[in-house]
Amino acid sequence: MFVPCFCAATMLCSQLLLTNRKEMVLRSCCKFGPVSVLFRLGYLALLLLCVTHLRCARAETKTVVQKDAEFDVTYNDTVTSDNQTIYAFNHTVSRNKTEGVRVTVDVLSEGAESSPILFVVRQKQAVLSFQVPLILRGLYQRKYPYAHVGRTLCQPPTRTLSETQYFFVDVSTLSSLGTHYQLRISRVDSFTLHTDKKFSFTASPSQPQYFKYVFPDGVDTAIVKVNSEMTFPCSVMSIQDIQCPVYDLDNNVAFIGMYQTMTKTAAITVQRKDFPSNSFYVVVVVKTEDEACGGPLRFYPLRPDELIDAGNRSKTLDVVVSPAISSDVYVMGMLFCLGIFLSFYLLTFLVACVENKRSVDRFTVIYSKYIISYTPGVTPVSPYEYGSFGECVCVLIYITSLLFSLSPPLSERSLESVTGRSRQESLSSIEEDDYDTLADIDSDKNIVRTKKYLCVSDLARKDKRVLSKKYQIYFWNIATIGVFYALPVIQLVITYQTVVNVTGNQDICYYNFLCAHPLGNLSAFNNILSNLGYVMLGLLFLLIVLQRDIIHSRALDRHDLNALECGIPKHFGLFYAMGTALMMEGLLSACYHVCPNYTNFQFDTSFMYMIAGLCVLKLYQKRHPDINASAYTAYACLAAVIFFSVLGVVFGKGNMVFWIIFSVLHILATMLLSTQLYYMGRWRLDSGILRRIVYVIYTDCIRQCSGPMYIDRMVLLVMGNIVNWSLAAYGLLKTPNDFASYLLAIAICNLLLYFAFYIIMKLRSGERIQCMAMVCILFTAVVWGFALFFFFQGLSTWQKTPAESQEHNRDCIVLSFFDDHDIWHFLSSIAMFGSFLVLLTMDDDLDDVQRDKIFVF
Repeated sequence: MFVPCFCAATMLCSQLLLTNRKEMVLRSCCKFGPVSVLFRLGYLALLLLCVTHLRCARAETKTVVQKDAEFDVTYNDTVTSDNQTIYAFNHTVSRNKTEGVRVTVDVLSEGAESSPILFVVRQKQAVLSFQVPLILRGLYQRKYPYAHVGRTLCQPPTRTLSETQYFFVDVSTLSSLGTHYQLRISRVDSFTLHTDKKFSFTASPSQPQYFKYVFPDGVDTAIVKVNSEMTFPCSVMSIQDIQCPVYDLDNNVAFIGMYQTMTKTAAITVQRKDFPSNSFYVVVVVKTEDEACGGPLRFYPLRPDELIDAGNRSKTLDVVVSPAISSDVYVMGMLFCLGIFLSFYLLTFLVACVENKRSVDRFTVIYSKYIISYTPGVTPVSPYEYGSFGECVCVLIYITSLLFSLSPPLSERSLESVTGRSRQESLSSIEEDDYDTLADIDSDKNIVRTKKYLCVSDLARKDKRVLSKKYQIYFWNIATIGVFYALPVIQLVITYQTVVNVTGNQDICYYNFLCAHPLGNLSAFNNILSNLGYVMLGLLFLLIVLQRDIIHSRALDRHDLNALECGIPKHFGLFYAMGTALMMEGLLSACYHVCPNYTNFQFDTSFMYMIAGLCVLKLYQKRHPDINASAYTAYACLAAVIFFSVLGVVFGKGNMVFWIIFSVLHILATMLLSTQLYYMGRWRLDSGILRRIVYVIYTDCIRQCSGPMYIDRMVLLVMGNIVNWSLAAYGLLKTPNDFASYLLAIAICNLLLYFAFYIIMKLRSGERIQCMAMVCILFTAVVWGFALFFFFQGLSTWQKTPAESQEHNRDCIVLSFFDDHDIWHFLSSIAMFGSFLVLLTMDDDLDDVQRDKIFVF
């Protein structure tokens, strides 16, 4: 009795001492004199004795019971704060056969949340601990209790052929009332997955499942597919290396390995080189909430510590592991891609040979006619009397130049052509604004450009050298824009890919996981490779334009009258810009597909706006070369479009204020452009604009009610306003989530409308479309139809959650390497190339028609 009483007194003194009340302690512990050193030593010794006694007394009051337990036996027991139960198990582990061991626990007592039971599983190389009821947290730290828990034990590898391993399950609690529980340890016979063999199982937030897969010989890459008929509850599929512990709960499954959320389907491609043990775990965890998969948001608890009923969140799933494609398929895919686009180079070469042969035959006929009909001393009345002899000579010179590095022999260069070229090169710094070559003393601009019926000669009066330099600025500007735009894009997508590889978060990028073939650090090499067509066909178009440019330049150097006075004025700067834009579209589309997601989608569409805008400008330039927009104005407008594209992606989703502002600006821009086009650029926005508008309305609509002077232009502009106002109303009413595609649809609709108007007016004016242009138009229309079919398949979408996007994933359809979106890349690149050829060749029938006989529309 003395020791416990003294211990109590000593503990009281210790507490007082810790509160720095030294004087009170000394008075309490020693009332009969000063405290000596001997007393202090004795005090410390008795304090140590007291602590040891209390520990022994506490240990004597807690009972520890160890039981030898067996597999597949259910143990019903009760645990309190006074007793602890240890279940001892042993099992034989074979190196050639892997069996899983699963622990299943049920708490049967009510009110166990206040004092849960702690289960600790001690293994050879790992310790697993969890409490029951298991409390899992969701969004906003909401708590969900689970009274039924099932966990699979980690299986450490064994070096021997057969080994007996022991593990222990410790059960304890701090509840003094006692909690009743059930414990069952069972073997998982189907713990190892087999290749191409489907396995079904059930999982829940408190009963995650994982299985082991070993790479068989000859398989270096495998694709793991998990499917379910149930959309919800939301789940997570994870691939983890063989190590302990295994992270198989909602709050830790993202710690290591690769993972992605899923509703009905998930797929991850796994490479042998990433797993030193040639094996991995497939972990499936059901989440406590569905918000991550786009499900409804559950009610918010009234108090932060309030527990929410978890409900029944069991989910039945299937898992199958299949070998991925071999290296031979990669090679076949790359050869297939190169073969398709190299065939266009070959086809272009054959067409060029045929055209050159026709030109040579034409030269032979004309030359024979010229020799027979020529009389010395007599000159033709017209330069066209004997045919365009200079054009035929140009063909011969061009064929010879192809054989001798595109350089004609010096003996065939005239002094006039040399001096003319030198003069042109000396004027390389001329700008259009330096002077205006339309002499006002001959005819005023307002008179010429406001005639009822205009010809191309009326709008092609400026100096050709100045216009050539003006339109070359398009090419140099877009090349500069492309370099400065592409470099940060490449850096950003490399960073995205690095983050995906390091964190293992497959939800960052929206791939078609069922057909995503990795190569090196790239997760979807096939989606990147299929963009090669844009680059190769863009380069081919530049070569075709270069060929025409060289022929035209030589004709100008010879002062060929056809080149000087006939046909649509040939300015190739916009064509060069279009080819460069097509190549940049391929590069940026490839960058986007490195990691397609919500934040970088505008990379894939920016140069689509450029291409659509350049095509409209080129169509307008054909009949209006003198008044077409400058490169600086055009690119400034395109920059504004891209600016609104970014704003729409970031702020446009459901933001009615943004849509109102954009729709108003869209309508105002349409009206402003319509006025500019109707008056051929003679309309000015200045302080007198309101007065002129009122005057026009009064004179044309009230005073005499005269109809429009330019009927054709009015029809085009009315149709254009109807289309654009309708698109603006659609955007305002529907507020589509994909603003970038909506903006691209506006550009494409305007391009198609103007192109259709151009073709109709061309035929109406008595012009014809040559065979080559007609073939290009029909071929391009068919290819665009197929391309759009594959585009709208929608294999993934960043407008939804990653789990919802994966529901649209599909298998490869070509060579087990390319999916539907890759086919869209192939066909759309071919269709764009064909569209460019249409713009290049559609007016070839006018090459021999004088410009004062070609109508403007």
